[in-house]
Amino acid sequence: MNLSTSELFIGQIARLRRIFTEDDVQQCNELTKDFNPIYQRNEDSWKNRYSQPIVPGMLVEGLVTQVITDKLPGRACVLLQKEMIYYHPVHAGDVITAELTIIDVNLERNWVTQKVACFNQNGTEVIKGQVVLFVLSER
Repeated sequence: MNLSTSELFIGQIARLRRIFTEDDVQQCNELTKDFNPIYQRNEDSWKNRYSQPIVPGMLVEGLVTQVITDKLPGRACVLLQKEMIYYHPVHAGDVITAELTIIDVNLERNWVTQKVACFNQNGTEVIKGQVVLFVLSER
């Protein structure tokens, strides 16, 4: 989209959908050096709490960042603040939709606040939160 702050408005929505794979989890673990057994299929430590290993929250947040980068505002910006609440685990094979809705635009500071909601293929909200962005000007 590549929208400037003046082109953004309260109520504007953008969405993206992604299926997270075991390979995605493995690559995330390698990059972050986070080898928590909760992410590994061959570990038993998660079995008393979850039906299967979970996808790292940081990986799912990457989908949120992709919505920002590709769609809303779809231009260079800096993440100033992020607050996420994880209601339900995301598992490899889940289809996750990230939906961002603009709830405030501060033209003076070039700040945009967006509500974040992520849903799985069953319509269950798995993540809820908000982000504040500094949208870089074209100059």
